[in-house]
Amino acid sequence: MAGAKNAVETCLAVRPEEHVALIADQASAAVAASLAAALNERKAAFTGLLLEDFGPRPMSSAPKPVLDALETADVGILCMNPQPGELGARMAIVQVVERRRIRYAHMVGVTPQIMQQGMRADYKKVDQLSDRLRERMLRAETLTVKTEAGTSFAAHFDRGLDWVKTSGLISPRYWSNLPAGEVFTTPATVDGTFVCDATAGDYFNGKYGDLQETPMTLTIEGGRLKKVECEREDLEKEFWEYCHTDENSDRVGELAFGTNLGLSEMIGILLQDEKFPGVHIAFGDPYGSQTHADWKSKTHVDVLTRNCDVWIDSDQIIEKGHYQLGHLGLA
Repeated sequence: MAGAKNAVETCLAVRPEEHVALIADQASAAVAASLAAALNERKAAFTGLLLEDFGPRPMSSAPKPVLDALETADVGILCMNPQPGELGARMAIVQVVERRRIRYAHMVGVTPQIMQQGMRADYKKVDQLSDRLRERMLRAETLTVKTEAGTSFAAHFDRGLDWVKTSGLISPRYWSNLPAGEVFTTPATVDGTFVCDATAGDYFNGKYGDLQETPMTLTIEGGRLKKVECEREDLEKEFWEYCHTDENSDRVGELAFGTNLGLSEMIGILLQDEKFPGVHIAFGDPYGSQTHADWKSKTHVDVLTRNCDVWIDSDQIIEKGHYQLGHLGLA
């Protein structure tokens, strides 16, 4: 309940007179119940929608009653566990949110454990850190990321593309994942090696789990995925094929800082782990409506690495997964 109250009262700032569309699936029933209770405490009206009521999973498209509810809601919440092939349905939901500019929490993969951890963060502190990073990155030339596991890459940036802050304090301009704590852009170029020894996104997280024991080594040149190596041949083949679904599926569409200072360890669930202090990337769609990138993809898959060392130009601002807050004026 503490996490649910944080989501409703702090992150979404739901007011008693507002109407909320609360969308969930059966796997997320416990989380949805806590959010419903928090909305009741707030005396906010809500419409509850269960995805399984509108057809079989995985969803081939977004159910019309869900889209209709978002057309009239002041606030939207989606809590569900992703299944293969559902990205298009989720993107259709987000399109309504972005067109109407309503406050919206995207809680895909949320669990009771996440509600008890990442959703209990002090989001005002997360917002402060996210602001400082965004300010630094708007004028940065190079970002360098290394890990003891073998990650070593450099990224450069296009000043015409924005750095987006999703720090948990949700506004009509930017919807956000919850738990929150990210600052991201679409990089101009990425070159080097990325070792995914944590989790991968979309349905890979649910299917393959934490990859610490069988990491994927990804070779990136000119912002494109050139090679995948993994002891698990099934994962190697499936990830490569996923990243070649369309002409931009192999392109680095996102580079992001995790900024949730309330997290002490990764738990093997992407929704929370991507907010862990460090840097991660994603191949595929660049969220152009937010970053202003002028290309698209049908796919989007994050990859995470552990214990990052990160430099903005020559200034090391993360050491072994810990922010050097003094370097950001926050000590």
